[in-house]
Order: sequence, then structure tokens, then C-alpha cells
Amino acid sequence: MRAEGAVSRKNALRDRLLAGAALLACAPLPAMAQTAPAQTSPPAVIQDGLTPDAIYIEADQAGRQGDVISATGERDRVYARFQGHTLRGRAVTYDIAQGIGTADGDVELVDPDRNTVFASHLELDSDLRAGVAVDFATRTTNGASLMAATAVRRSENVNELNYALFTPCPICDAEGNPKTPSISIQAEKVVQDEELRAVLYRNAVFKVGGVPVLWTPFFAHPDPTVDRASGFLIPIFNYDDGRGVSVETPYLKVMSPSEDWLISPQFNTRVLPFLNLQWRRRFAEGTIVARGGYTYAQSFGDFDLNGDGRAESNVDFGDRTSRSYFLGYGKFDPAGPWRWGFTAERTSDKTLFDRYDVIDPYQDNGLYYGDQRRLISQLYAERQTARSYLSVAAFSIQSLRVARFNDVTPALNVFESDGALPLVAPLIDARWEPAGAVLGGRLRLRGSAVSLYRDDYFGSPVLRPEIIPVGSTLGLPGVDSRRVTGQLDWRRSFTSPAGVRYEPFVDGRVDVYSVADLPPILGLKDETITRQRATIGLDVSYPLIRRLSDGADLMVEPLGQISISTDPDLDPRIPVEDAQTLELDESSLFRIDRFPGYDLMEGGVRVTAGVRATVRWSEGRTASLFVGRSMRDAEQDNFRIPIPDAPNNLYDPTGLAAQTSDWVVQGSFQPSDRIRGWGHATVDGSGDIRRAEMAVDGRWGRRNLATASYIVDRSNPLNGPLNRNYEFVQLAGQQFIAGNWGVAVAGIADLERNLITRSEVGVVFDDDCFRIEVGYRRDNTRVSPTGPSGGVYFRLNLATFGGSGYGSNGLR
Repeated sequence: MRAEGAVSRKNALRDRLLAGAALLACAPLPAMAQTAPAQTSPPAVIQDGLTPDAIYIEADQAGRQGDVISATGERDRVYARFQGHTLRGRAVTYDIAQGIGTADGDVELVDPDRNTVFASHLELDSDLRAGVAVDFATRTTNGASLMAATAVRRSENVNELNYALFTPCPICDAEGNPKTPSISIQAEKVVQDEELRAVLYRNAVFKVGGVPVLWTPFFAHPDPTVDRASGFLIPIFNYDDGRGVSVETPYLKVMSPSEDWLISPQFNTRVLPFLNLQWRRRFAEGTIVARGGYTYAQSFGDFDLNGDGRAESNVDFGDRTSRSYFLGYGKFDPAGPWRWGFTAERTSDKTLFDRYDVIDPYQDNGLYYGDQRRLISQLYAERQTARSYLSVAAFSIQSLRVARFNDVTPALNVFESDGALPLVAPLIDARWEPAGAVLGGRLRLRGSAVSLYRDDYFGSPVLRPEIIPVGSTLGLPGVDSRRVTGQLDWRRSFTSPAGVRYEPFVDGRVDVYSVADLPPILGLKDETITRQRATIGLDVSYPLIRRLSDGADLMVEPLGQISISTDPDLDPRIPVEDAQTLELDESSLFRIDRFPGYDLMEGGVRVTAGVRATVRWSEGRTASLFVGRSMRDAEQDNFRIPIPDAPNNLYDPTGLAAQTSDWVVQGSFQPSDRIRGWGHATVDGSGDIRRAEMAVDGRWGRRNLATASYIVDRSNPLNGPLNRNYEFVQLAGQQFIAGNWGVAVAGIADLERNLITRSEVGVVFDDDCFRIEVGYRRDNTRVSPTGPSGGVYFRLNLATFGGSGYGSNGLR
């Protein structure tokens, strides 16, 4: 009974002392004592005019007896400033001889880094290297709190706390009253070692919402002021029909402030483990990041073992072999006009990222991007000044895209051949502008050169219909090509007294092609082709503005262009490598070269017209709409390509082949700071939408949000297995229902196939300290090697305790 009574009194004393510390931390404070914003740079040196050994004091009463200075505050607390620190308290004394300062009553100490300490009693020496505090509470600049019944500062770097509690979560509500933190660690003793950059616990109890969930005799985590420290990060839980239950346990090993390793093994219940590694190193003038993964296992996923068209579930097939990936990049930007970098991206299996759910494998880290489901390895250098630009690059591509889907099982999908993709070496782009005006206008000179090499034959749309051989192409070599381009662009601007803006322009361009390994069956051979084009034209615009009622402004700007060019000479022997994808929109409609590359170009007489209208009203609210179209003197059948499912028929994916182009309709709106949207569409002459894309997102309350997007492509007029038309709707949102509890949903619907390809629905708890999301996920994508799959997912994000992503932040 005595022991139980002693324990009860001990716990009661601890709880009362911790409650007192929490009350002090939540008490109303002057502005400078509130939670400081997180700093991204070292704090500025405080210039208060005090010498290192001087003390400034403001108090209702102050006096001195011998070596002891004392001050008290009846109406306001005593205010003292010394060595960049600020101290407040009801009573403050300082012994000059011993160098000891004491403060009592609502004590608050703010250091130069704006970290705040609260206490009912505080003692410090003159060097701030030792001290004692009762009802101790500290709040760091990142919002974490550390409280203790008593605290002793053993040295400049070591704090010892008794009956302590640490939490990265808010401990005060909006009214300043104490509240139970969502996550906390309570311990009998805590040592905060700033030199070791760690917080060490003895007899630690983890609490969630104030409820104990785990006890451990020893525990440690990085100091809250540490950007990075070695240790385990948040584990990643997942479920997949192919892998079963997966747990990825990342461990971060910090080698130095500029180097670290991330070791992240993935353990699966149905297949062998998979090891992920990442190495990051910051140099004086750049960064290198290298990621990789490895396993030694069979492939797995749905597979038609019996040949009866029925897919089996989670079948291991093939021999065990090494399966791996490597994703690396480097960026170097030394002083001067030059910078350079590289990417190295390869994987052993086309579906490795899908099978093992590798985090964010498709990243844009170099000068050129590999696009979704394509990996790019490149080496590049750039030189840029105020008047010039030069880039030199070489790259190769590995494709993970499906060329032909298998209706029985995704394990039998046929993927795009890497040999049909070009090796580009080199690719050179250069621009230069003279400093002064030329004939009163701006002159720009451009140069470009490229060499492309293919191992395997590839037909449309790279080769034009005229030179695609009929019949089997087995064994034909890939077409190689080299191009050199020189271009001159001159433009000048005039504005009439009535406000009409005139911009005459002149453009001249010369291309030289060398093409090798053309299909010999047609009697072709290695060819050298030269072409040129000259263009003159005029842009006209007339911006008009009118003030509407209630302070709104209406701006209407008619736009027009006429350009006259020589024959573009689209020789069918020239492969189309860089101009296959055209996005006709407001920005490209008035360009001389509307194709993104050089292989296709326009000529003849063109007239382009459009109008842009914008309304702006209070508080930055806007709405805009653009409508435009282009007309030419003759059709351009060279822009048409064979329909994949009917090679003898041609269609126009660009919207520019006819004498009148597609209509371009583009708009955006933002009626408030919580709702915004935009849309873009190309509409053919009959009123049918060729392509369209739009999105709307909104926010309400503090954390509720939703977004919806729609995209469609109807450019291919014929249905068939090779038709790549698509139509998708994507929805995502979260709604908090009761306090910190809410629901989150996400989904992608394939309207072309009448199928929901991906969907998620989950329950969310989020209190700005940690976020837990548990839900159900379904995947019906045809690329997934394990076929349609579903399962429970679990996501956890904690403040202060670290994340588990593969970002590059934190290196110095």
C-alpha cells in the first residue's frame, strides 16, 4: 500500500508540474513571444547597441545592493536584454560577482534563434551555459514543444529534463488554452544533446490523443532543430494482389551535411524482398543523386497458364534472375555562363516499377525529359548570357510503354521496342541577338543541328506515306538522319495614335538533311536534301479597355496576322522526328512555325484571326476567353498520316491540313481565391471536338478541397485495336466531417472503355501534426502486370519525426 501510494503521489506531482508547464506555454504573450515562423536562412545579428557584457533592464522597480541587481514588475513583467537574448519575469535578480541570474513568475526567455523557453523559476549563469528551471517548457521555431517538471542545463549543449513530455503537435487551442496533443512522448528523464543533435528518453511512453499505446525503456530521435539525422523514417505500408502485403522500411544514414544514404528494403508476403537505395551528394557547384533497386526473383502477375483465356492470379513464371533499376542525375552550375548535367535511367524489366510500386520513378531532372513511361539517359551542357544561348546534348531512351495490349492478361502485353527509338548524338541549339536595334527592330539568329540513329525499322508517323514499303518490313534497318538548320528572325513594333499595334516581321530559314538507310525496296538510297523558306508578314492587335460598374474592367483585344511564305517543300524523304505532336493553342496559333520541331513546316499565304476578352473585378477575380482560327491558300496533305487500323486511309492529327484550321477555344476563370478553372479545345469545321482539356479545383473551409479534370482526343476518325483516341475524367477531393475526421476520394474513369481505371476511398484524420489515411484502392489499368487488383492502403505522415520520400531537400 505504501508503494502504491508513493507511486500515486509521484504521478500526481508529475502531472501537476507538467500541467503547470503547459499553462505557462499557452499563456497569452507579447507578440515576440508567440510561435515564430520557421526560418530558411540564419537569423540576422541583433543590433541593439549593447556590448557583450552589458544588460538592459526595464522594470517598475529596480535597485542594487552590493553586487546584486534586482528588479520587479507589478503591472508589467520585467524586461531584460543581454547577449542577443530577451528575458521577461515578475522578479529578476543578477549577481554581478557570481555571474548568476534568476527570474521568477511567468518567466519567458527568447534566444537569438527565436526559440522560446517558459518557466515559473529560471536560473542562468552569465555565459548561458548552465541553468535550472521549474515548470519548464520550450517551443522551437518549427512548432515542436518540450515540457518538463524540472530542467537542468548541464552545459552549453546538454539539457536534462525530469518527468518530461515532447510533442511536435500544437499544445494550445485557438483561444490559448492547453489541449492534449495528438502525438506525444512522455518519459521519466529526457536528455537533449545539441552537440549529438539528438533527444534521448528513458522509460518513454508513446501517447496518441493522450492514450498510452507503447512503452520502451529507451528511445531517441533527432533534435527538433536538426534538418536531417540518421534514423528510421516513416514506414510505407501497401497491399497488392501480386506482392501481397508490403512494408517498406526506409533508413536514412547522414554521412555529412552534404551527403546521405537512404536504404529502403521492401518486404512482401508473396514474393521475395526488393531493396531500394539512394545516395545524394551536394558539391560546391552542384548535386548528384543516384537511386537503384535490386531483387533476384521470378517475374509474377496474372498469366494464362492453361491457354484457355482465363488469367490465373499471382502466378510466378520464368527463371529467377537479377531484376534492377537505376535512376541517377547530376546538375552542376558553376559561376559563369556555363552549366552542365546528366541523367542515367534504365531498368531491367518493362514493368518493374509497376510490380514493386517504386516511388516516383518518372522525374524531370535533365535538359530533356523522357516523358511518362519513358526513361532518358543524357549528357548536356548549356551556355547562357543576356544575348545568347547554346546547348549541346546527347541522349538515348528506354521505353516502358505498351505498343499493343493483350485482352487476356497484361502479362502478355507487347511493349514499344527500344531499337525503334533513336539515339540522339548530338543535339545542338543556339540563339544570338545583337545588343542594338537592327533597322529599328529586334534581330535574332538561330542555329540547330541533330543526328539521330535507329537500329530497327519504324514506319508511320516517322516515315511519310509515300516511302512506307508495302508488305513485310522484317529485317529493314532503321532510318538515320542528320539535320543542320539556320534561321533569321526580325521583328519591329509600332503603335498608332489610336492605339493599334503593328508588328511587321521577316523570317528566313535553310535546312540541310542527310538521310541514310531509307527503305531500299522503293529504290531509295542515302539522300542529301536541301530546302529553304522565306516569310514576310504583319501582326496587328488593338487592345480595348472599358470600365464597367462596381470597379470591374473589360479588356477586348482583336488579333490578326497575315504571312506570306515561299513553298515549304515538304520532301517525303525527310523523316518526321521532332514534329509529331502539335498542341494548337492560343500561344502557338500566331507563330510562324506552329510545329514544335523542324521536320515539318508551313508555307504559302496564311491569314490568322482571333479575339481575347478578359474581365477583372474586385480582389483579383478574373475570367478570360480566346477564340481564333487560321486560313491558308491551299490544303497541306503532307500533314496527314496513315490511320493505324487502315494504313491506306489518311487523317489529320494536327488540325492544320485543311484550308481552314481547327477553331482554338481557350479560357480561364477565378471567381474567388477558392475556385479556379481553365479549359482548352480545338474544334473542327463541322463543330466536332478534336481535342479538349479542362480542370476545375475549389477549396472551402480550411482543409476541404476538390478537383475535377477532363481530357479527350478524337483526332483518329476510325475505331480499331490500334486507335489511340482517349477520353478520361479524373476526380479527387477530401471533406472533413467532424473535427479532424474526414473522407478522401480519388478516381480516374476511362470513358472510351467505360471503365473506372483507378479509384480510392479512405478515412482521414488530420490535425496539422500528423495525417493518417486508411482506405481501399482498386487498379484496373491495362499496363499493370498483375491485372485488375484491389486492396487496403495505409498512409502516415508525421511532423518532426521525418518523412520517407525520395526528394533532394535538406542537403547543404
